[in-house]
Amino acid sequence: MRRLAATLLAVAAACAPLAPPAATSLAGTSWRLVSFRGGDGTLLIPDERAKYTFAFNADGIFAARIDCNRARGAWTSSSRNSLQFGAMAITRAQCEPGSLHDQIVRQLPFVRSYVIRDGRLFLALMADAGVYELEPAPQ
Repeated sequence: MRRLAATLLAVAAACAPLAPPAATSLAGTSWRLVSFRGGDGTLLIPDERAKYTFAFNADGIFAARIDCNRARGAWTSSSRNSLQFGAMAITRAQCEPGSLHDQIVRQLPFVRSYVIRDGRLFLALMADAGVYELEPAPQ
């Protein structure tokens, strides 16, 4: 009996959550870019994280600063961890050489999923083309 009780306690301890669950919804969150890792292993890091910010408003509006430009459009998540961006209005200023602007604007329509893990947001492109890693934006 003692052995059974010890086994049950061990199983229960293993099944118990170690920490409170992290936020899983994007609604009402704001992020800034940490890096992009391409499917081919390419790693791109912005020169300034504050130049690349992404806000997912609770009303389904997405607002972003993408280097020297601003973007605004719709976002939806029809199922757990799915993500799609709608048409966006984007300013078209010419950013400095080395900017990630063109790449991000070109790739946003191909984002298909997200996960929030360890306080970071990961946006995955379709066909394993790459993952954007973002951290919470300062308030």
